[in-house]
Amino acid sequence: MLTIPMLAWTCEPGRMREGFEGRLRPGDRERLDGVVSDRKSPQHHVWRARIVLMTADGLGAIAIRAATGKSKPTIWRWQARCMREEAAGLFRDAPQARAFAAVSPERIAAVVERTLHEDPLAATH
Repeated sequence: MLTIPMLAWTCEPGRMREGFEGRLRPGDRERLDGVVSDRKSPQHHVWRARIVLMTADGLGAIAIRAATGKSKPTIWRWQARCMREEAAGLFRDAPQARAFAAVSPERIAAVVERTLHEDPLAATH
């Protein structure tokens, strides 16, 4: 979990959050610029790339928030992921939880068997 540093509470748009290093590897800036300028890029990749590029340029969370419309926790999340996984981590979405539990093949077979060979209670058809 990210902690909010005291610097984040000040309203100085030119200052960046402490603890984040906004340096990019060689070639990352060109790749991210390409994602931002490509009309066919998914929009969630575009704003993630813009967050990282603006951070690398030394802009703070308030300025990035004004330019992208994203919340500070969202900005901090993508800054942290970029620090952990570098620019390639921006293009991979985190796995999502299932909306329902998976049904085992044995359970499916039992339901099909009952459907084919048993009549429902009080069946009219």
